[in-house]
Amino acid sequence: MYFLNVEKYILDIGYHIKYKNREEGIFVIENEADGVHNLIIGVATPVLIFEQYLFTLKEDNMEVFKALLMKNRDIIHGAFALTEDGQRVIFRYTLQIHRLDFNEFEAAINSLSLLLNEYSDQLITFSKT
Repeated sequence: MYFLNVEKYILDIGYHIKYKNREEGIFVIENEADGVHNLIIGVATPVLIFEQYLFTLKEDNMEVFKALLMKNRDIIHGAFALTEDGQRVIFRYTLQIHRLDFNEFEAAINSLSLLLNEYSDQLITFSKT
């Protein structure tokens, strides 16, 4: 049930589904106009997880870490995070799925799109350091 609802929300906001696997509860979506590429959405009851890969760190850099943590304070939905290996920077957001509505889903996607549009130059700079 949740998987189908999420799929409908994805299509309703005009995003393209590049990949889906109902058994694993995974979608990979994109929208060129919003700058969103390969956004992974995981339906993992009781939560819905959004993860967007941003860049790979070449080495630990305290200035980058500090800047990302400071920017987390400004982000309305979601936050920057590191993957388990500590090498890749991602955007991550989690929602409760049992009461998920379209407006919540759309707000999460819009938050990522806004972040990518407003902070893209800085993210590109970080990816080169």
